[in-house]
Amino acid sequence: MSSWNYRTCPTTGFKVHNKAETLIQFNAVTSIVFLLVGGIVGLTLALTRWQAVHLLNDEWFYRFLSLHGIAMLVAWIVFFEMAVLYFASAVILNSRLAAPWVGWLQYLLMLVGGALVAVMILTGNADVMFTSYVPLKAHHLYYLGIILFAVGAILGCVVFFATLVVAKHEKTYTGSLPLVTFGAAAAAIIAIITLSAGAIVFIPTWLWAAGIIPVMDSEVYRLLFWGFGHSSQQINVAAMVSIWYLLATLTVGAVPLNEKVCRTAFVLYILFICIASEHHLLVDPGFSAAHKTWNTGYFMHLAVLASMIHAFSVPAATEVALRKQGHTRGAFEWLKKAPWGNPGFSSLVLSVVGFGFLGGITGVIYGTEQINIIAHNNLRIPGHFHATVVAGTTMAFMGITWYMLPLMFRRQVVAPKLASLQPWLFGGGMMMFSTAMMFAGGFGVSRRSWDMNGVDGPFQVNFGPIVDLSLAVMGISGVVAALGGAIFCLLAVATLLFGKKVNA
Repeated sequence: MSSWNYRTCPTTGFKVHNKAETLIQFNAVTSIVFLLVGGIVGLTLALTRWQAVHLLNDEWFYRFLSLHGIAMLVAWIVFFEMAVLYFASAVILNSRLAAPWVGWLQYLLMLVGGALVAVMILTGNADVMFTSYVPLKAHHLYYLGIILFAVGAILGCVVFFATLVVAKHEKTYTGSLPLVTFGAAAAAIIAIITLSAGAIVFIPTWLWAAGIIPVMDSEVYRLLFWGFGHSSQQINVAAMVSIWYLLATLTVGAVPLNEKVCRTAFVLYILFICIASEHHLLVDPGFSAAHKTWNTGYFMHLAVLASMIHAFSVPAATEVALRKQGHTRGAFEWLKKAPWGNPGFSSLVLSVVGFGFLGGITGVIYGTEQINIIAHNNLRIPGHFHATVVAGTTMAFMGITWYMLPLMFRRQVVAPKLASLQPWLFGGGMMMFSTAMMFAGGFGVSRRSWDMNGVDGPFQVNFGPIVDLSLAVMGISGVVAALGGAIFCLLAVATLLFGKKVNA
């Protein structure tokens, strides 16, 4: 390759392939657009569940709930993960990106698919919720949009693995794959498994919605859907943990104390984390008691073990790095002297706490069969996954963005003091939001319910002042988190447009 295809990053020393850089930029910017859309919609949902405000009517509440799930759980995160995959392969390995034209095909398919799904939802042609359980039927273009998006993401994973082959063949790195790239490879493997399950279920559903085949079995759909619907969040887990290690290195120079153990934990994710998807089916009569026991009591906990390894490894590496910098007085001087004003570091800490303590522990509890039967259809479950996906994954992705802006976009972050405040607003707001959700769910407040106090709805239930307070806390903390999300989007856009150029 000629030298003009590369630039050398003055901060990291990485060789950056210009075509990889452009694809990273487009995927990252598009992800932030979907984050903004999903965040605005999510704020209206939180204000609707706050019974004193009750912002939306029932039709738009459920329509916005579908859009919120697609924009936040799928589009924002997967677009960002495509940028992460290209960064972890081409940039970290100092390699050219394999087949950039396939990368552009990935981007276009995901963009068209995501836009198509959003349009179908907003026009009332897909009032089927995120799960879209058969026999509920959306317009066939809704399913086609999901298929296009999934195929595009698969192509992105193919480009990632092809780039690993190119880097190995051209000897752009020595030794084993860096841990961040190894974790990204685990995420990509899980993604291919997950998206293949999505193709298996959505292609026949699309044909059914288009009238080409006469029937789609609802039990088969439900079984196969969760191979896609929940496992897609396991892609996020592996990608998030990879970013944890990257942030720990970038912020304090941390190095994992035992990389072999960390790599083993990523392998446990590949082997067992998709099996945990069955906890959505524990209330179904089709599985035997023995099957459910093995799934929730054994296999799922091997994936939990992997998360526990990472949850101890990242803080341990951070502590050792800070102690090496001279912060050795007492047991916790290293913690006191940590760079809390660095938004990358505070995002890392909040992500680990939000995912590990609030989301991970509750996930283990709610994933057991007996408690699942009680908890699955109330607000405890959305409270759990808002802690994992939002306070955990989204917080980590926001944290690495503060480094991506100068490294990949070559712009200095504008308003750094405001950037330092942003993680605390977003992360703190989301943790309180998730806690209030789970508290309300513990009192029996159902999920996906537009009206809880029977204002003019069908339930006519009054849960009393404690639940009213919990729903109010949800609304208030949702506003705080939305403010943090808005600051993130505003600073990202302002940095791209007005940030001082970084010499490269």
